[in-house]
Amino acid sequence: MSSIASQSPHQRRSRALVKTLGYRALMVVVTVVVAWAVVGDLGDAASIGLAANLVKTGTYYAYERFWDRVAWGLPE
Repeated sequence: MSSIASQSPHQRRSRALVKTLGYRALMVVVTVVVAWAVVGDLGDAASIGLAANLVKTGTYYAYERFWDRVAWGLPE
């Protein structure tokens, strides 16, 4: 049984994108809940959660792609 993961230490871009979007969706919820607890207004909390996580989504994806090019720590 062969898989892409066993053939190459690098993940496909589509996998990185799906992981990124799934993680960021979870983080939007977490950020909104925390912001709501702090500011006490759901509308403001949603704005904070969405704005912060839009920026973080792009940053996380770029970070993942960078590390996909680094061979350090991967089996040879």
